[in-house]
Amino acid sequence: MTTEPIPPADASPARPSAHDRLWSVLCHLSYFFGIAVLSFVFPLVVYLVMRDDSPYVTYHAREALNFHLSLVLYAICCIPLCFILVGIPLLIALGVTGLVCAIVAAVKASDGIYYRYPITIRFVR
Repeated sequence: MTTEPIPPADASPARPSAHDRLWSVLCHLSYFFGIAVLSFVFPLVVYLVMRDDSPYVTYHAREALNFHLSLVLYAICCIPLCFILVGIPLLIALGVTGLVCAIVAAVKASDGIYYRYPITIRFVR
């Protein structure tokens, strides 16, 4: 059983270009670009601009966008739990998970592999 997700149907079987891989990596690393709440803006812009040009970049931008939006939603859910001290470790775990998953996804995108984030709600399809 393979751990790699199945690429989208409109994806070309050829190895993506260096340009496509760069944009995909930047989408995943946008987690580090600034305030975590606004980290979804870069993948959103890339998704809207590149969706007709490259299925590879579109796939990774959509995955990064869904992951960042899911993290924002999870963080909002954890904030009220901070009052009973359960939310603090959950927010720390959420930050570490986001950090690790963003790095893994960037490495996979750099290698030309289609990567699906775990614990992600698929807002954008």
